[in-house]
Amino acid sequence: MEKGGNVRSSLIRLLWHRIEEDDLNGLSAQLAYFFLLSLFPLLIVLFTLLPYIPIPHQDVLGVIKGFAPVEAMDLIEKNVKYIMNHRNGGLLSFGIIGTIWSASNGINAVVRAFNKAYNAKENRSFIVARGVAILLTLGMIFVFLLAIILPVFGREIGVFLFSQVGFSDEFGKIWDTLSYLVSAIILFLIFTGLYWIAPNVKLRCRSAFPGAAFATVGWIVTSMGLRFYVENFSNFSLTYGSIGAIIVLMIWLYLSAFIIVLGGEINAFYSERSKKNC
Repeated sequence: MEKGGNVRSSLIRLLWHRIEEDDLNGLSAQLAYFFLLSLFPLLIVLFTLLPYIPIPHQDVLGVIKGFAPVEAMDLIEKNVKYIMNHRNGGLLSFGIIGTIWSASNGINAVVRAFNKAYNAKENRSFIVARGVAILLTLGMIFVFLLAIILPVFGREIGVFLFSQVGFSDEFGKIWDTLSYLVSAIILFLIFTGLYWIAPNVKLRCRSAFPGAAFATVGWIVTSMGLRFYVENFSNFSLTYGSIGAIIVLMIWLYLSAFIIVLGGEINAFYSERSKKNC
């Protein structure tokens, strides 16, 4: 019991030290900027793929709407609709390649942040490093599509099965709870992939689990908390006027970046500790 307490206290002390030493506040602000640049290109790629998959557009935004603050969500919906309505060309166009490149900027910034957490130098070539970022971006898109497809078709299958035994109403209540669990599992898979593949360090998949678990719970709790605060205790539009929604979006992206980088620091801590014990 005492040993476990010592590990937790040393983890907290080291994390606090790393937050200051690695300047997590400044690093999170940089990541938030790159996330903002990557957000709309990433959504454009998703919406470009939707004609090939029988999923309504609102289901894509519905996944984000469950966590994003209302003002930020309104801004995202408005701009995505505008971009898609004025966009020409199909999936197999040169423009989509540039869009994927832009969408990978956020992941590329995450790679640099994780390398800093592990004190690892990026000795991969520019092409290889960017290729990893693009592959991770495509992987995120694939997992994101799964996160949309599973609830849509899962609900339809569940309603059909439960209606056969006369419990369709009960299934609706059960599914509302399960949908949050499915979202959490999808997030955990995304974070595990990021923490395992992104750093320029040889890692086992299971070594990414502590940070992935922290990031999953931390991101959900932080997003829900910010959403509750914005809806009930603050009106950014009164303070910032027409750019209030942008401020809310940037705060959400900043907090998300901070949680993700902190998860990387947790994994780096356990990685260093395991090496010392060997």
